[in-house]
Amino acid sequence: MPEVIYSLAGKRVYVAGHRGMVGSALVRRLVAEDCELLTATRSEVDLTRQSEVEAWMEKNQPDAVFLAAARVGGILANDTYPADFLYDNLILEANIIHAAHKVGVEKLLFLGSSCIYPKFADQPIVEEALLTGPLEPTNEWYAIAKIAGIKLCQAYRKQHGSDFISAMPTNLFGPGDNFDLNSSHVMPALIRKAHEAKLNNLPEITIWGTGTPRREFLHVDDCADACVHLMKVYSGDTHVNVGSGEDLTILELARLVCKIVGFQGAIVKDLSKPDGTPRKMMSSEKLLSLGWFPKFELRQAIESVYRSFLEESHVGVISTNTRTGADC
Repeated sequence: MPEVIYSLAGKRVYVAGHRGMVGSALVRRLVAEDCELLTATRSEVDLTRQSEVEAWMEKNQPDAVFLAAARVGGILANDTYPADFLYDNLILEANIIHAAHKVGVEKLLFLGSSCIYPKFADQPIVEEALLTGPLEPTNEWYAIAKIAGIKLCQAYRKQHGSDFISAMPTNLFGPGDNFDLNSSHVMPALIRKAHEAKLNNLPEITIWGTGTPRREFLHVDDCADACVHLMKVYSGDTHVNVGSGEDLTILELARLVCKIVGFQGAIVKDLSKPDGTPRKMMSSEKLLSLGWFPKFELRQAIESVYRSFLEESHVGVISTNTRTGADC
């Protein structure tokens, strides 16, 4: 195991976005670190308001920050609200990173997304592929905001010596996921559509595009564990990919989800809808070299999330606009 260069024990640790899927996973994971957790609801601090962020940070004086707050969604949401995705993500990450510098935060980890990489990047995608080609047009607004966050962390490190690092997770899913059929990513959308099709004895479910794009998935608790690991053992200018090391086609994923849910109908491809990036498989060699490995196997992870879905009763009317093609 690599040397721990930053211990979280006894630290005041702020998780920005603690109510989101990734943020809540970080909160669960940090319980084991013997640190003092700091969180804030939107009523306590609006992260898009610089004055509110700076006042909250000055009052609470965190030692470390996990920046997991973000506006997220699939292709449909990105295409419908491009200004919101670009502005909201730019402003909240800039506010938090700048305020962290002003109050002397010891360490900050910014969470990005695999959407930052060029649409036709060589596979598996290494960190150095950033800014080497055009982005996937269906989510470039979100991607540009996340690229700006990486560069902002690098800029504060270069100009001020701030120990600000970035992690780029692959497609995540898990407890607290968004099952809203108009804005969810492919995994929760497939789980909900297969479940409702089974309940309503429907003959088929529909996926967007050809089903051939390949995607990598990671359970959010694995992502949280990797982020805590990076906070403790990594300090560097380069962002770090966080992935499972395996991928599959969207059609293969749909078949696996249907099998787990128990839906035996047909899977129909809507060829009028976009595929997105043909393949997005990240290289996690840098992370693996730092001594971290995922714990969840894909089928086991999907079964766990489906149980959570049933317990939380995320059911309702099926939307014909649901995006169940490839993720961003």
